[in-house]
Amino acid sequence: MPCFPQPGSVTVCEINRDLITSESLSDDGAKETYGKILGMTFSPVPFQSEVGPPPTPDHETPPTKGFLQSFFHPNHVSLLPEVDLQGLSWHPHKHVIAFICGFNQVLVRDYEDSEGKEPCILANESQKDVKVLEWRPNGGRTLAVACSGGICIWAASFPGSVPSVRSGASSFLGTLSRGSGIRYTLVDFLRSHNKEQITALSWSPDGRYLASGSYESSSFTIWDVAQGIGTPIRRGLAGISILKWSPTGDYFFSAKFDGSFYLWETNTWVSESWSSTTGFVKGIEKIAWDASGERLAVSFKDCDELYSGLIAIYDVRRTPLISASLIGFIRGPGECPKPIAFSFHDKFKQGPLLSVCWSSGFCCTYPLIFRSHILP
Repeated sequence: MPCFPQPGSVTVCEINRDLITSESLSDDGAKETYGKILGMTFSPVPFQSEVGPPPTPDHETPPTKGFLQSFFHPNHVSLLPEVDLQGLSWHPHKHVIAFICGFNQVLVRDYEDSEGKEPCILANESQKDVKVLEWRPNGGRTLAVACSGGICIWAASFPGSVPSVRSGASSFLGTLSRGSGIRYTLVDFLRSHNKEQITALSWSPDGRYLASGSYESSSFTIWDVAQGIGTPIRRGLAGISILKWSPTGDYFFSAKFDGSFYLWETNTWVSESWSSTTGFVKGIEKIAWDASGERLAVSFKDCDELYSGLIAIYDVRRTPLISASLIGFIRGPGECPKPIAFSFHDKFKQGPLLSVCWSSGFCCTYPLIFRSHILP
């Protein structure tokens, strides 16, 4: 039978197809379950918009209503709430997570920090109305943050190694992050055409190019980040919802709000149009698949009240045809929590890590432990 978390409980982890729950959000529950197996725990990270103090596990308060309404329901396009904006991103090679924690700021939490320093807060006057972010492949600790008017490029600063600001870039660059951990410097701001709100981002696999798109534009842009030069690719793409490079970089995927999408060949940027007869897949709100292909996370909309705000976890098998079986559901902390964003960390050797930003003001990480060689 699928595991169902009772109202008032919180999910801690999965151990061999069993989703473990606790009565409250605490590090003790993690230490007593998966902490004994992994030798480490992932503390929940509280976040909130700029107004008011951050929540704590003992006093769970929701972020301001205005921030959540803006995140879920932007004013410009009525269809935008249907899009899964990527508000959370794991670093491709390190145990470092970044997520949107307010209207204009991003929080970076380093789980490799043995000293337990505070998370970094990335904020700047040019970084307004943040919607999407993504770590740069093969780029050290470089993060792209999509916002109103363009894209902020942040890079980590280390003692004796401070990242350089691109020559000819704006004078406000060079701003440092807040917090006691690794510092980040704003090294570039890529300005969008007509100051459009950027709502889609995707790095090429080699980290040289960055694709950006907007629901306000009929084209997407391919940026040569080192040069700060963007080339628009036009093909009647009004209302762009998703951009994604293939793992090899040979192909590029772009999708629109009406359910149609294009597959591009990136050497010549010639595309082929595809379409969906039904547009959006009603009922599914967000979806994430871990790199091993063995765990699938899905959240739903317009569902029964019993399942509202839960994330379904599926076990995916290929024997030899692909099949999926429901393991159970993850429930977040706080009163009536809903998942704002979630993503898998694909480079954790002990198995999938699913991180979820909840509407109650916490970013929680759930180890999904199911491989026999990990279990005692």
